[in-house]
Amino acid sequence: MLWPFSLAGTAPGWVVVVLGIADLVIRVLAVGIIPGNRRPTTAMAWLLGIFFVPFVGIILFLLFGNFKLSSRRREQQQQVNERVRAGISSLADVESDYPGPEWVKSAGELNRRLGSLPMVDGNSVDLIPGYPDSILEMTNAVRKAKKFVNAEFYIMSTDHITDELLTAMEEAAERGVEVRVLFDHIGTLRVQGYRKLLKRLRTGKIQWKRMLPLLPIHGQWRRPDLRNHRKIMVIDGEIAFTGSQNLIEPSYNNPRHRKAGREWVELMACLRGPIVTTLNVVFATDWLSETDESLEHQLQLPANPEPGNVTAQVVPSGPGFITENNLRLFNTLIYSAQHRISICSPYFVPDDSLLYAITTAAQRGVEVELFVSEKGDQFLVHHAQRSYYEALLEAGVRIYLYKAPFVLHAKHFTIDDEVAVLGSSNMDMRSFSLNMEVSVMLLGEDIVTKMRAVEDTYRDISHELKLTDWINRPLAARYVDNVARLTATVQ
Repeated sequence: MLWPFSLAGTAPGWVVVVLGIADLVIRVLAVGIIPGNRRPTTAMAWLLGIFFVPFVGIILFLLFGNFKLSSRRREQQQQVNERVRAGISSLADVESDYPGPEWVKSAGELNRRLGSLPMVDGNSVDLIPGYPDSILEMTNAVRKAKKFVNAEFYIMSTDHITDELLTAMEEAAERGVEVRVLFDHIGTLRVQGYRKLLKRLRTGKIQWKRMLPLLPIHGQWRRPDLRNHRKIMVIDGEIAFTGSQNLIEPSYNNPRHRKAGREWVELMACLRGPIVTTLNVVFATDWLSETDESLEHQLQLPANPEPGNVTAQVVPSGPGFITENNLRLFNTLIYSAQHRISICSPYFVPDDSLLYAITTAAQRGVEVELFVSEKGDQFLVHHAQRSYYEALLEAGVRIYLYKAPFVLHAKHFTIDDEVAVLGSSNMDMRSFSLNMEVSVMLLGEDIVTKMRAVEDTYRDISHELKLTDWINRPLAARYVDNVARLTATVQ
């Protein structure tokens, strides 16, 4: 574009020349720099922005274009990973005896190489689909804590739903239990009541830190939308909770949501067995990153090592890993499916590899179903998600829309009768590249049956989207969906 030269006659000649040269330099450098180590669609989106508005585009790219942690933080993260894993001698030689098919074992080996955590046998898993039920379960577990409580959540709030849990944590700290809390700085800052939460934490004995803090005056700066999206609670190394739910009331303290009757629908898991130790490794890694305090003394296998028959494996992922661990696992399992795939994701904006894996599965005869919200809580993400429906429906994927005003925020999927995966990770490019996530792969027909029972409840209150209805939607809606799709690639 020649916009610098449109200033001719209104600005000194030398200003026009300097701006013109700068404009040209930005464009030439952008073409050679931006595509490096980025998906072509992502690079093209950035280039389009820079070519249309060069100076604004380059500023936005400098702020948001680097999806990795800073080199200092990555080096620190690598050192933390090495220190923590060197301290988990009890897990060093663990080998699973899972008798399932080879493709499941292969996925486990992939996870171990990418995330360094083993598959472990002998776990029990209880799914908790009720929002207040999971808070109550965590509260009761904290009340029984004798040694430590580790809590790590993307969003935390003190409100009428979480008050009892926070009180239980405060009381545990008062009686000498080590209580540590991590919450994402920006994620928690965005919800109503942030200052109230800080005031409460500062007046008690709970040890707490912000994750990925964005405090420039303290020298803490990074790409603003790199976030720690994990949800983990570990009590005494014996019991753990993980899944999709944040520690906040189900309308996110938002008056507009309450007025509309909009509440978040979640799925959490309560786990016992060796898997608790591996979840605590993820917490210990994040705690060490933020505080430089090692929790190696906590990372021993529980006293009752085999309370159940579920084989499980924790899969950490995020910008601290260069291998997109969650995306590789998801694709591997989907390509391995022989009979059935059921997916639940509140923000379903797949990259090309995941889209091909899902549509290919449907086209080769696998029954594939996708549960998403009828109306999302994030305008651009929801419309970007809708732009993929036609390709999915044409391939034979059945799409179920969870009825508004509820937001189906649960994040899980099942493969055949062999594998269930549950955690904090959405199936979108933000969760694959920008967010620090944690997923748990759960093996065996028993846990898949439990997860399918949850999926059945979704289907009962959803309506199925049909291809004929979808392709006849208004042109204006299609236009908005397609424009929103462009924003999904900017990472």
